[in-house]
Amino acid sequence: MNGEAGTRAGLYLLLAALLREAPDGAVLSRLQNLEIGTDDELGRALSALRQAAGVSDPPDLEREFHALFIGVTQGELMPYASWYRDGHLHGNALVRLRADLEALGVGRTPENHEPEDHIAVLCETSALLILQGDDRQKRFYRQHLMPWAARFFADLAEAETARFYRAVGRLGQVFIALENRYCVG
Repeated sequence: MNGEAGTRAGLYLLLAALLREAPDGAVLSRLQNLEIGTDDELGRALSALRQAAGVSDPPDLEREFHALFIGVTQGELMPYASWYRDGHLHGNALVRLRADLEALGVGRTPENHEPEDHIAVLCETSALLILQGDDRQKRFYRQHLMPWAARFFADLAEAETARFYRAVGRLGQVFIALENRYCVG
């Protein structure tokens, strides 16, 4: 898929991959070789991510990822819709999401141990809907990402333990602002 839809799906998949687990050497190498065709806000955010990848190594990223999202009892940030929307895990946001995923025919894979309202899962689902040409993606975005994703990415961009992930947070902020314009009007 080319054009705007392909770019949107690709950005969702990139964010999902970086938020699901710390990037390994192969992913860092691909990030360092990103071709950036524009000098707009999105291009600058991608350039910052490329630069951050160039000064990062997998062991440090594993520690950073753990400190941000896992921690001893919990990480600095909770990448879940229910946490941001309901103030606790497994809240109403997750219940509504599960109902919508069922209606979309999207099921949980056995290897995924995260609740469905994890930011990476929501990004992957949005990418899947875009790649399938499913018009319901805009509604999915408005219902399940728009109410909280901008706050999450802003928190990530400012997180105390973030280094590499500050660039991921900034990219997320820019992309969510673009999605707001695309999906809301």
